[in-house]
Amino acid sequence: MSPASSQASASALPVAPDAPSTPLSWTASLRRLFGHVKYENLVAGLSGGVVSTLVLHPLDLVKIRFAVSDGLELRPKYTGIYHCMKSVWQLEGIRGLYQGVTPNIWGAGASWGLYFFFYNAIKAYNQEGRQSELRATEHLVSAAQAGALTLCITNPIWVTKTRLVLQYSADPSKKQYRGMLDALVKIYRYEGIPGLYRGFVPGLFGTSHGALQFMAYEELKRDYNKYRKKSSDAQLNPLEYIAMAALSKIFAVATTYPYQVVRARLQDQHNKYSGAVDVIRRTWRNEGAVGFYKGMVPNLIRVTPACCITFVVYENVSHFLLGRHK
Repeated sequence: MSPASSQASASALPVAPDAPSTPLSWTASLRRLFGHVKYENLVAGLSGGVVSTLVLHPLDLVKIRFAVSDGLELRPKYTGIYHCMKSVWQLEGIRGLYQGVTPNIWGAGASWGLYFFFYNAIKAYNQEGRQSELRATEHLVSAAQAGALTLCITNPIWVTKTRLVLQYSADPSKKQYRGMLDALVKIYRYEGIPGLYRGFVPGLFGTSHGALQFMAYEELKRDYNKYRKKSSDAQLNPLEYIAMAALSKIFAVATTYPYQVVRARLQDQHNKYSGAVDVIRRTWRNEGAVGFYKGMVPNLIRVTPACCITFVVYENVSHFLLGRHK
């Protein structure tokens, strides 16, 4: 999952435009922000992330293996999505296709849950006291802030998922990591905190992905409900949510995919880069522009239905929980 403008985490807290920068005003702003926090958004987002990850994890594995395919001899060679999945199946069976699923479930569940949790709180905070709806740019900034906060919490989980997915041997005794906890412990022991936060900088740039997706999703929903002459937050049917989610996801992926390649290569244990600039320079020199789009097709095949499942589950669970709460 799925499931990411670069805003530094320090700027991730919305501040009223005319508020003086004093400790008292920050405390008041925090209280107002937390007044808009709803656990229902956390539960609904987490539910959507977990369901979509369980269904579509094998395609995520394929996407990452293509994203890091830089010609190293130790890597298996795949001719396409089907060949990759077939090769992994023949080597390790269903277990091979679900390598890294545990951190993926934790990561996708936590990311989607926290993302919706922060995003709706920030959006409600910015909407407070206003009669007019938020503009597209305000949706964009709210989503970017939510993405930066979420990444600060979840980046170590994504590092472990990438490491587990990139274990190519079928022999458990030859695998560097036995599971998610073992990977977390070993990465921390041998690489320290920086190891757990590999890929964090391109991940921060990647918050633009989530920001663009949420901006497009909100604008599509609002314009569609205006066309139907209903309120902008009126509930849609599952097919309408699927259409909005798919269009917004395709738009975001097409715009921001290269950062995912850079991030995956930084997190890969089989190659060493000095930083994001080094990845970009070497990828451009050795593979050209096409190198930054490796794995995009399996990624689109995976993330579009994953996004649709996540948003349909989220919207229905949140409406149910918020309806009960009211």
